[in-house]
Amino acid sequence: MAAVKNVFQQPDAASASEAMGRAIESLEAKYPKAADLLCESESDVLAYMSFPKSHWRQIHSTNPLERLNKEVRRRTRVVGIFPNAASLLRLVGMVLIEQNDEWSVGRRYFSVRSMEVLRPGRPALPSSEVP
Repeated sequence: MAAVKNVFQQPDAASASEAMGRAIESLEAKYPKAADLLCESESDVLAYMSFPKSHWRQIHSTNPLERLNKEVRRRTRVVGIFPNAASLLRLVGMVLIEQNDEWSVGRRYFSVRSMEVLRPGRPALPSSEVP
C-alpha cells in the first residue's frame, strides 16, 4: 500500500510512472492480480497529471461526484415513490442545476483564470461570457 501511495506523491507524471513501475514490481510476487490491475489502469489512474498542477487537487479525487450522487440519493429518498419518470427527471435535473450553480458561482470549483491555462494562445473570455 505504501508503494502505491508513493505514486500519488510524485511531483510530475514521469516520476509517478516510475513509482508506479516500482509498485507493480513489488506487488507481482505476492499479489499478481493486483499488479496486473495496476499495470492495466496506469494511464487512467495517472490521467489527472496531464493537467496543470494547480488543477490536480480538484481532479485527482472523485469526492465531488460522490457528494453529488449522495445528494441525489438523499433527495430522491425523501420523495420515496415517484408518480412517473418525468417527475424523477425534474427532481434530479434540479439537483444537478443547483450543483452547477454552486460550482460556477458560489464555490468555484475552478476559477476562470485557472481554466485559461488550458487555452494557451486563445484570448480570455469577456467578463460578460464568464459563467
